[in-house]
Amino acid sequence: MKLIKSYFIITFFTLFAIPFFGQVKNIGLPDVRNYKRNEYKGGTQNWNIGQDKNGNLYFANNNGLLQFDGASWRKYPLPNETSVRCLKIDASGKIFVGGYNEFGYFQPNAKGRLKYTSLAQKVDKNKIKIIDFIWKIHAVNNEIIFQSFARAYIYKNEKLSILKAPGRFQFSFVVNGKLYFQDVEHGILEYRNNRLYVLPNTKVLNNTEIWGMYTLEKNKILIITLERGLFIYENSTVKPWNTEANDFVKKNNSLGGSIIKNNFIVLNSVLDGVIICDFNGKIIQHVNRKKGLQNNTILTSFVDNKNNLWLGLDNGIAYINENSPFTYFGFSYDISTVYASVIDQGNLYVATNQGVFYHAWNTTFKEGVFKLVEGTTAQSWNVQVIENELICANNRGALVINGGKVTRTIDSKGYYGFKRIPNRPNFFIGSNYDGFAIFEKTAGGLVFKNQINGFDKSSNSFEVDDSYLWLKRDASIYRMTLNDELTRFSYIKKIDQLTPAYKNIGSLQKIDHKIYFQSNNHFYLYSKEQNLFIEDKALSLLFKNIPVINALSEDSQSNLWYAFDESLGVLMKENNTYKNVVAPFSNLTGNLVSNYLSINTIDPQNIFIGLTDGLAHYNSKLLTHFVTKPKAFIRSFSFPGDTIVLGNNPNKIGNIRIPYSSNHVRFTFSSPTYENLENVQFSYQLEPFDDKWSNWSTISIKEYTNLREGEYTMNVKVRNSYGIQSEPSTLSFTVSPPWYRHFLAFMLYFLLLIILIYIVSNRIKVKIRKNKYYETIEQRKLYLERDAKTRQEQYELAKEIEKLKNDKLQIKILAKDKELVNNSLQVVKKNKILNGIIHKLKEIDIEALDESTKFQVSKLNKSIVKEVNTDKSWKDLEKHIKNVHFEFLKRLKEKYPTISPRELDLSTYLLMNMSTKEIAEIMNISTGGVELARYRLRKKLGLNKKENLIGFLMSI
Repeated sequence: MKLIKSYFIITFFTLFAIPFFGQVKNIGLPDVRNYKRNEYKGGTQNWNIGQDKNGNLYFANNNGLLQFDGASWRKYPLPNETSVRCLKIDASGKIFVGGYNEFGYFQPNAKGRLKYTSLAQKVDKNKIKIIDFIWKIHAVNNEIIFQSFARAYIYKNEKLSILKAPGRFQFSFVVNGKLYFQDVEHGILEYRNNRLYVLPNTKVLNNTEIWGMYTLEKNKILIITLERGLFIYENSTVKPWNTEANDFVKKNNSLGGSIIKNNFIVLNSVLDGVIICDFNGKIIQHVNRKKGLQNNTILTSFVDNKNNLWLGLDNGIAYINENSPFTYFGFSYDISTVYASVIDQGNLYVATNQGVFYHAWNTTFKEGVFKLVEGTTAQSWNVQVIENELICANNRGALVINGGKVTRTIDSKGYYGFKRIPNRPNFFIGSNYDGFAIFEKTAGGLVFKNQINGFDKSSNSFEVDDSYLWLKRDASIYRMTLNDELTRFSYIKKIDQLTPAYKNIGSLQKIDHKIYFQSNNHFYLYSKEQNLFIEDKALSLLFKNIPVINALSEDSQSNLWYAFDESLGVLMKENNTYKNVVAPFSNLTGNLVSNYLSINTIDPQNIFIGLTDGLAHYNSKLLTHFVTKPKAFIRSFSFPGDTIVLGNNPNKIGNIRIPYSSNHVRFTFSSPTYENLENVQFSYQLEPFDDKWSNWSTISIKEYTNLREGEYTMNVKVRNSYGIQSEPSTLSFTVSPPWYRHFLAFMLYFLLLIILIYIVSNRIKVKIRKNKYYETIEQRKLYLERDAKTRQEQYELAKEIEKLKNDKLQIKILAKDKELVNNSLQVVKKNKILNGIIHKLKEIDIEALDESTKFQVSKLNKSIVKEVNTDKSWKDLEKHIKNVHFEFLKRLKEKYPTISPRELDLSTYLLMNMSTKEIAEIMNISTGGVELARYRLRKKLGLNKKENLIGFLMSI
């Protein structure tokens, strides 16, 4: 078997093969996407649709021209702000538009912005006062024709000419390169070489409006009228096209249509949406409000470059994904979550959460809804054909369905499903809410035989082989053996892992009549003889590059369908090889029913997939270009002061240079990929700013700020909903440097540097000379400073010597003072003694003495008195003390003016550190008097008891 390695890319033939036919599916409904006016920010009515070479879509809207690039909407109003009724895009990219009293064209300017040029200004207002509505625009033979009711305006070679209506134009159409007008008086007219030629026998349509003309076959034109239906013009005759489509148009009126896939006709209706019919008039598809459209009045239809259908509605815009192999049965078919489907006796049956519904398989699905099978209104887990009986595994039990109703209840327990027992062809086993039960085939049909005892667990995932019943529940499996009577389980074993390498068991399935066990995409078979699980490496190799799956189912064509991460894929079997197909199913991601992979393959063209919101129909043979590689566009490039729109211009814009002050840039991205827009993602890289591509994101805007000067290239790529990536789209731009980093600025800097070097060099030379001069001066200064310092040191030394001498002298003086004081004290003592002697002599009675003695005593007394009176030692001492302590006495007197002379003397004596006794003797007072004098002195000096008097006097 051949391994297809690419997991996200669909098979080669789907990507690149040319479709061998175009087909519109007649089973189910295509995906419909509605755009409301609050999304596109325009008026309600949309009259015409077009598409440019880049894939951008344009809509003629009541409020102007709308543009849609897949990511954003833009509106371009006309100068007179009237509605746009028609548009046409020519080969040059000009978008011609027409409205009321206005027509012209939009064209991208040099910066990609659409600018309007009015051609109505070329009309002579003196001759034509009212242009009226322009209803149709055609590009034929290098001419652009703007058609109003009264005339046609022909624009060619920058000139405008006028073609008057013979009577009154209704509408106009291009068929096979020929332009036709409907005139209300003359019928259908062909325009050739600026003249009109009547088509024979077309006046029969004068009393109705023609809204469309299309080629069916050679020389056979389909004419679509508003009210009278469809006609064929062939061999110069007009005849009704009596078909199913004609009946629809007569009933619902028509506003024209379009051709899709070259084989089908789209018919817009006024009352009931849109139909698609084949060239035989058979209706293939009908989409209206009930089936998903937001409005039933279709003003216009357009087939885009991927064969998908756009509808301009009377209120809004709709997109119908016709180019998809998928169609859906959802709410409009009255079905909900689907768990299983099967075809039996010409009916398609689906088991849902609301019951079993059915629809005739051999009739069209376009109008009918699914009908409920009577008696099944409950959760229905499965519906199977067993021995020609349709059995429903329902919450109410095992039910037999026939003729659109339940005809028999086999067992009343709730059931998940049924399997045939190998080697017991008449017996079946059913999984119910209480475990498992045995059913037997009889002549009257399938009957309940017995409930199997010994095990009461169950689920919808079980298989039966020759030896065992295998049940997967949660992440484990159970291996069980039935006894011969099929009444009980004789052996039960729970298995939590297949091998030590992989613990959880992912799925249990039967492939090619063999039961496989899957764990982490490795597939194993059980060997009874060896009692172990053996890996099937060939099958495991198929899933090597596929994400870990959680369910697997083999269909009737031997294709292997697998579920992973709420997504779906299939290995399609062709010529004994498998091709991995994933891309088409990405749109089903998130809609699969959890733990119930429901795949019903009737044939390659009819595959039904159960979804949470209905049933999907997949045609694997419908080869289309629906997964062609998408295109990415850098839609706009903005920076402060300007915006460049790139998505409008078919020509690539060259390198863009922006000033440094505008280095805040903004990019918008787009991709004309209109299918499943919510899954379209972008990735970008700004070189050399970004080292790698960004992560994929649905955000289509990116900003960069404070970019440095340099050359940049913006790369953008897109990934559509199928995982297909586009080629990168690039835009190169240059951010100019700021003026101070400009090339000329650097030249100036270089010149200034040279000048600076020259100036600095000269200054250095001058400085060197100055330094030498200052060095000499400095040396001289240092010499003088040293000399001055030496002299100062000598002077200080001399002063120190003088001070020492003075100190020594002061010491000597103090010593002499002390000696003088001592001597003075001796004198005082002497005088005191002499005064005592004198006192004693006075006490002697002189009269009692003889004259000689009396004379001697008198003489002695006089001598002593003379000695005492002539002794000036104390006065000299006082004078000496006052001279020595003159400065101290002066400071003390200045600080304390009220101090008395006696207190000054006491202060001096205390400063000389004389004792109290010595002071008493000098001052001729008692020691108590000295203490009193000291007290009075302290009080006058303001000293407290703790302060030392002598220390205070020494500090003055």
